[in-house]
Amino acid sequence: MSSSAFGAMVRFESASPIANPAAVVRKDRQGIARTPSDYELDHMRESRQAHASRPSTGVDAPITPVTPSELESLPDSPAGDAAIDPLPNPTSSATTRWRLLSACMMNVANGLNDSGPGALIPYIEKDYNIGYAVVSLIFVTNALGFILAAPVTQFFEAKFGRSKSYGLSMSLLVAGYVIILFKPPFSAVVASFFLLGFGIALNLALNNVFCANLANGTASLGAMHGSYGIGGIMGPLIATAMVSDGVQWSFYYSINLALAVFNLVFAMWTFRGYEKDLPIQLLTALQQTASQQEHGPNVASKKQLLKQAVKNKTTLLGALFIFAYQGAEVSISGWVVSFLISYRQGDPSHVGYVSAGFWAGITLGRFVLSHPAHMVGEKLAVILLVVGSAAFQLMTWLIPNVIGDAVAVAIVGLLLGPVYPCATAVFSKLLPRNIQISSLSFISAMGSSGGAVAPFFTGLLAQSVGTYVLHPICIGLYGVMLVGWALMPKVSKRSE
Repeated sequence: MSSSAFGAMVRFESASPIANPAAVVRKDRQGIARTPSDYELDHMRESRQAHASRPSTGVDAPITPVTPSELESLPDSPAGDAAIDPLPNPTSSATTRWRLLSACMMNVANGLNDSGPGALIPYIEKDYNIGYAVVSLIFVTNALGFILAAPVTQFFEAKFGRSKSYGLSMSLLVAGYVIILFKPPFSAVVASFFLLGFGIALNLALNNVFCANLANGTASLGAMHGSYGIGGIMGPLIATAMVSDGVQWSFYYSINLALAVFNLVFAMWTFRGYEKDLPIQLLTALQQTASQQEHGPNVASKKQLLKQAVKNKTTLLGALFIFAYQGAEVSISGWVVSFLISYRQGDPSHVGYVSAGFWAGITLGRFVLSHPAHMVGEKLAVILLVVGSAAFQLMTWLIPNVIGDAVAVAIVGLLLGPVYPCATAVFSKLLPRNIQISSLSFISAMGSSGGAVAPFFTGLLAQSVGTYVLHPICIGLYGVMLVGWALMPKVSKRSE
């Protein structure tokens, strides 16, 4: 057969270009899966256009080989603002460990701040010659600080960075404690609690986002909020011991002042350069590149992000849930001592320690029960914990014995302890990444308002009918928690 005849029977085709494999997802020093930055995306676009203008050789440029084990060890790149499971490991670097320690130290100070008034209220009332209703104003202004901090937390974090935002938070706390320390008129004390609420709201929202986005966020949040419980234990113990020895109640806040100064320095040091270490910046996406501002219809302003957060179903239901949770928590902490004095004839110098037992339960619950709750599933665990809390709250109301009530209150704290970190972990999984700080700030603000409204109305009703109203109010709040939790969206699993 001639070569021409053979050629007529066989058709030759040029080889198709060999495509490169998908780009490998890189990780930064904290172990976070790194998506291409805006600059890198622009650079890739330009490179692709330049490559298209050159004649094809059929084979692309050589690439660095990657082993199968390396490919399997790295997750797929997540979508830009979709909610994903937490990625960084808290033990992946010394920097991350220092930052987690700083978050825990700030929460120790927050717990010390929030648990002290419960033991100090009887002495504040006596010192200023005021009643339950008037002294409850400190809870109201504290909540106002939280509420006003919600819409601006994201602004501060985007404008000043994480380190300076913590510095602002701690500076507000320092100012508030200095005012209280000099025992000013009660109106100034009320105003100082506004500064305390605003300052704590800033660091709490930022710490929640930081811990929720670490690997096994439930455990990290449990450690952080367990640290809050440590401060909660220390507060009533120190406050009761001081005032029982005749020390002026306002001197208690000298301890808070010292911790605030320490945290001011420590937080600014540990979180310096935070933005450079965190390629996936949860809400620093506000700082868009020029190309995105020109072509990006998805670019959202701070105001738009806040609107998105407030309209989000998870944000609204989470706010309702934490409103009721902190309402019950702060009401118990603030009024159980007065209840035991009035209805169980307890000695003020002794029953003040019952509040410490409540916070000890919360602390133990957060450290011991957070991980089992994660294994069982946060959704189911929260339901069981809230139902158990309601049962022991009812026992506190009905058992006419100081010791029995003290034990029941401690168990209520034990069961309530892991609820907050479990709930925050669920919120972080359900919320889109670009609104996490705004949403969690809003949830924290509503939680603090619950921590003001419930104790305030408890004080108003206690003025007229008695402090026993603490218990039906708390049981009602547990019911609100269950309703809000039942309506929460389901957490979707990752597909890969």
